[in-house]
Order: sequence, then C-alpha cells, then structure tokens
Amino acid sequence: METFSQQGVSDVRQTDIRTALMPEPSAFESEMAVEKLNRHKAPGTDQIPGELITAGGRTIRSEIH
Repeated sequence: METFSQQGVSDVRQTDIRTALMPEPSAFESEMAVEKLNRHKAPGTDQIPGELITAGGRTIRSEIH
C-alpha cells in the first residue's frame, strides 16, 4: 500500500466533516441553546457555569453566536 507522499502528493488537507456538512447555527438556534442550559450544575469543559451565560443577557448571547 502506497502513502500519499510516495505517490507524489505532498499537500493533503484534512477537512473536519462536521464543518463541511453542518451550516452555522442561526441566532435563534443559539438563543434556544442558551435557554436549555442546565442551571445549578457543574460547568462543562469550558468551566463557564450556565448561570453566568444566562446572566450575561443579550450581549453574551450575541458574542456566543
């Protein structure tokens, strides 16, 4: 089995399949995701609690989108 470099292909770009197949979320979808955040739970990997995002109001929500 030959690799790309053996076949003379030196610049192979990998595309993230999620980026290629999924469109960017709309402002409405972002709003709905913020509304569904669990309150009074431990923060996820980003270490931002849901209460902080919802307390940030429209400014934070527009920045997230």
